[in-house]
Amino acid sequence: MKKKSIAVVTGASGGFGKEFVKLLVQDNSIDEIFALSRSEEKLEALKNELGDKIKPYIIDLSIHERIKEFGSYLEMQNATVKILINNAGYAKFCSYDDINIDETLNMINLNISGVVAMGLTCIPYMEKGSHILNIASQAGFQPVPYMNIYSATKSFVKNYSRALNVELKDKGISVTTVCPGWMKTNLYERGLVGAKKAPKRFMGMVSPEKVAKKALEDAYSNKDISVYGLHVKLCTLIAKLLPEKVIMKCWLLQQGIK
Repeated sequence: MKKKSIAVVTGASGGFGKEFVKLLVQDNSIDEIFALSRSEEKLEALKNELGDKIKPYIIDLSIHERIKEFGSYLEMQNATVKILINNAGYAKFCSYDDINIDETLNMINLNISGVVAMGLTCIPYMEKGSHILNIASQAGFQPVPYMNIYSATKSFVKNYSRALNVELKDKGISVTTVCPGWMKTNLYERGLVGAKKAPKRFMGMVSPEKVAKKALEDAYSNKDISVYGLHVKLCTLIAKLLPEKVIMKCWLLQQGIK
């Protein structure tokens, strides 16, 4: 029996992840899209909107055992993973002591461990020409006070993904590190916790569908990093040129945080 070609998208039920799913539905080389999210209701709505090509899978990616269960499920599919998009993740805009230890560690588990575990789970089912897109962030290029955990996790994703891309070249599998700036998604609703000191000025805001489209184009071109927009490109260049201490002072000034 011929293996089916599948895409796996985490955090697929809304925002940036949903934009990837909408693009992949149009790809005739992909038979099914495994849409992963914690929300059964949102996944069913996604399937109703985009059709039977969508295969909902309810999962909390911050829990390693759930990812192992997904690996067992994948083993039964007789499928090749053509593309994995590690999009699930979240931010908290606040000081270190505005959220508790459990919330802090959960963010690390989802943003880092979930990305690594999903990649290691899917790679055995990939073939030459398969692609991984790991969603990092512009925030991963420098330390960001009052987003300290989020920016640190995205720095890990950036460095890990670029190194993994080199390691997978012999297999013909590409890894593209996607580094968006501010996008019009619900990341902010979840990120704002009413903290006294927190980012509130989101400059260079763009639509997620534009970022997703460029990210897929870059992945299919086997680029190891994808950065959309002049604003983000300028910010990442400045982050490379200036000392981190100066970058952090500029960030605080921009946000009006003393």
